[in-house]
Amino acid sequence: MRHTLPAVSVLALMMACSPALAQEASPNIDAARMNESVRVLASDEFEGRAPASPGEEKTVAWLVEQFRAAGAEGGGPDGAFVQVAHLSRTRQDGPATVAATVAGRTISLERGPDVLVSSDRPTDHITVTDAPVVFVGYGATAPERQWDDFKDVDVRGKVIVVLVNDPDFQAPEGDPVAGKFDGNAMTFYGRWTYKFQEAGRRGAAGVLVVHETDGAGYGWSTLQNSSAAPKFDIVRADPDAERAPFQGWIQRAKAEELFTAAGLDFAALKDSARRADFNPVVLPDVTMSVDFGQIADKVETKNVIAR
Repeated sequence: MRHTLPAVSVLALMMACSPALAQEASPNIDAARMNESVRVLASDEFEGRAPASPGEEKTVAWLVEQFRAAGAEGGGPDGAFVQVAHLSRTRQDGPATVAATVAGRTISLERGPDVLVSSDRPTDHITVTDAPVVFVGYGATAPERQWDDFKDVDVRGKVIVVLVNDPDFQAPEGDPVAGKFDGNAMTFYGRWTYKFQEAGRRGAAGVLVVHETDGAGYGWSTLQNSSAAPKFDIVRADPDAERAPFQGWIQRAKAEELFTAAGLDFAALKDSARRADFNPVVLPDVTMSVDFGQIADKVETKNVIAR
């Protein structure tokens, strides 16, 4: 889900340098012009705008042209519009083996229909063997909201299973959790980005977000269609200290199957995760193994800056 640059993300930069803003007496935003910018950037001509791709080169050239037309100057050294940056890139290389063992019985999880796994670690092979599995609710530690799903439970070396979105998503009015995380307006704690990062910070062996269309805001096919695309991350000094070996998604039906095999009621645990007194639950006699190859390298990308 990180392989394209959202078209609207560049519009804030363009608005800051637009002629309309230069004319302080006219605070109006030209909706037609904004729509046209989105239409152009979202068109097939720009090929997804991914870093280190021909589409990026077209996007950079278009942005520079628009900034110049708006009367802006380059915001970099010597008036340059383009700033070079570097990213870590990982891509799938071959099949993946994902399996859970419950009391000696193996439950195979097929990459694509059942689970989606990848890694931000810049290495060519990911292997996790017989890691214990822990359900950590929504996986949120938010002291400013008096919320901590982990309760100081050590998840190092374990695979954590987390729910998508926030604890108060679709909570009925009057429920104690209602509004705790701004209601149906997803906070950063509800995003897969945060859940992946939190797993890395806590030293987990892996993290799987349980997919539900309402909570995610998109269907499984959206994830599946983008799963083979390159993944990008900043270049980190110690990626192993910040990123779990693997991260990804699991279909709710498969999560339910896994929990049932472990003697647990997924729906009941999901309900309990809405409470601030929720505690992580170890799936008894359950381990997970993951093995896949990938191509890892560093790429040069570009920022466009203007003033």
